[in-house]
Amino acid sequence: MRPDTPAENVDHTAEAARLERTAGLYPEDAETLLLRAAAHLELSGDRPAATALYDRLLSSAEGLDNPALVRALKASNLWEYGHEAEARAIIEGIRTTSPRDPAPWVIVAEALESHDELEAAADTFTEAARLLLGSAEEPPPATHPVLYGRHRVRRMLGLPHDDWDTLADTLHTSSVTLDELHDPKRVWSLGSDNPAELEAEISRLRAELGAYREALSRPFPVAVLHWPAPELSELLSAYPALSAEYPSHAEHLSTIESSLRELSASGTPNLGIVTGTVPSYEAFAASEGTSPSDPTLLPQYATTLAARGRAVAWPPGKGAGCWCGAGLGYGECHGVD
Repeated sequence: MRPDTPAENVDHTAEAARLERTAGLYPEDAETLLLRAAAHLELSGDRPAATALYDRLLSSAEGLDNPALVRALKASNLWEYGHEAEARAIIEGIRTTSPRDPAPWVIVAEALESHDELEAAADTFTEAARLLLGSAEEPPPATHPVLYGRHRVRRMLGLPHDDWDTLADTLHTSSVTLDELHDPKRVWSLGSDNPAELEAEISRLRAELGAYREALSRPFPVAVLHWPAPELSELLSAYPALSAEYPSHAEHLSTIESSLRELSASGTPNLGIVTGTVPSYEAFAASEGTSPSDPTLLPQYATTLAARGRAVAWPPGKGAGCWCGAGLGYGECHGVD
């Protein structure tokens, strides 16, 4: 997820520098951390520096988990500060290679859309839907932005609904329908002198963006720390002072599930679980200049693991295995009500 916090509330340049330093400490997570750093640089207005980070990633000898995503972000950024030809070339390359991850498709399609290339954006969203969805009746959540973006652009072009537009309507859960959210007349109403029209438009925008912006404001999940049984045994053997935090492994697992349910019930979105290891925890304690036996270090360790992209989303999806690793489905294990 990319940061979306106003510059007056966050020093994006400083945050980018911090993430670059962290990437140096944890090279195995450099891709995730440097992408976040580049996003902060874009928000700070230093787009050339963001491009330099994208280039650094693309030239990495280590290889990338998602090179198409990095190229898509680079193209979007380049177009924003006048490098249209290079951006178009990268976008065409992404479409040619047909990545199986929805994110690069959404980024390049939205880049085209934001520069009034509506037909090209619609074609790109459709190409992505055809590749990623096929005839699936229940597309995975990661593909929903493809359908929503396609619906939006086709609405702007005045095209009639098709089956995928209907599916987008079905998946959308806001109180304001997609047809209303994507109504081209909304753009015209923003220039109205009628206060009632402007007030109605503000209400629609709030309905559309409220939950979305809240999620974007979190660069990583609110994560709870999970110790597998062998790791917890090793941890308590080395640092008995932590026994008060973990009376037993079974109680530890129960506390994780109950804590996450409480957070969810309170309205906290974007929840996750991070799995700790003793060597990693000891290295983190050393980097913080404190003892691993300090219980206040545990939530900091969890937050750092989440920032490094190590969180697994909670709750698990339908039919998925339980997060605890017992080998049972979540609904048969800790997901039992």
